[in-house]
Amino acid sequence: MKGIHLIADLYHCQCKTEILTDLVALEPEIVAAVQHANMQVVGVRFHQFEPVGVTGVVLLAESHVAVHTWPEQGEGGYVTLDVYVCNHTGENRAKAEQLFEYLIALFAPTDVEKTVVNRGIRSE
Repeated sequence: MKGIHLIADLYHCQCKTEILTDLVALEPEIVAAVQHANMQVVGVRFHQFEPVGVTGVVLLAESHVAVHTWPEQGEGGYVTLDVYVCNHTGENRAKAEQLFEYLIALFAPTDVEKTVVNRGIRSE
């Protein structure tokens, strides 16, 4: 199954502090972004860490979105983001790329490291 796995490390995020620290603020933002990208949500699981930080996964018919926040790591905190989308429901590469860029913008990092992995494509 061909797909795309978009991975980002986000440093020095300039978003509202609550997005990094509070499940109640972060979860609806991620779910709304996925729905806006016209992907099918099949499950949602987020966890609040104490004293701060959130980890969450939105399971999709097309695969998943995962986000992990470390607000205590330096000025603006640190976030890891994964968007993995296969073509189960059609050609989804453009949707995945749009969702990925939207989520990066949500956190407003000053420094981003991105990796793109094409899945299900063998080098012969």
